[in-house]
Amino acid sequence: MTETKNYPQLDPTKAEGPVALIQTNHGTLRVKLFPELAPKTVANFIALAKDGYYDGVIFHRIIPDFMIQGGDPTGTGMGGESIYGQAFEDEFSMQAFNLRGALSMANAGPNTNGSQFFIVQNSDFPYTNDMLVNGGWPEEIAAVYVENGGTPHLDQKHTVFGHLMDAASYEVLDTIAQVETNAQDRPLEDVVIQTVEVED
Repeated sequence: MTETKNYPQLDPTKAEGPVALIQTNHGTLRVKLFPELAPKTVANFIALAKDGYYDGVIFHRIIPDFMIQGGDPTGTGMGGESIYGQAFEDEFSMQAFNLRGALSMANAGPNTNGSQFFIVQNSDFPYTNDMLVNGGWPEEIAAVYVENGGTPHLDQKHTVFGHLMDAASYEVLDTIAQVETNAQDRPLEDVVIQTVEVED
């Protein structure tokens, strides 16, 4: 087994799985999905995308140096549901982490996944390699956290089911993260998911 297979985020372009193109009014986010690590979560995302569920939905919560969140058709942060008709369980893995660029499920506590997701944007990283390794993170992942950023405090709390694939996607992510927001972290001008296309 290669390291890449163990930790698909180390090189998402080589990981197995479908690619999702999240087209926004600020550009396209190319994401490699991880069906082996989070099968129910990926199946839910793909089915919703193919059904047009995300078309026209906004990123309703944007916090620079943290993440951008969307996937709620009501645009309030209170709505959205899964293809399973109810909230579904978390799918945690010690092979997928909330690194910068991770596609992760938003939730309201354990096993409350619906349709909302976020993409980790933080690059301002306060921890050292040793702190992470001593806390139980794999050395390869700790090194990527320290180099690129992320939100390790969300690991094992939010299901990671994909990762950005290229520099252009990170540019779009950072552009979105810098839009002007109000006190509720809601953009003053809508950041819209125009469509999500999945390439199998």
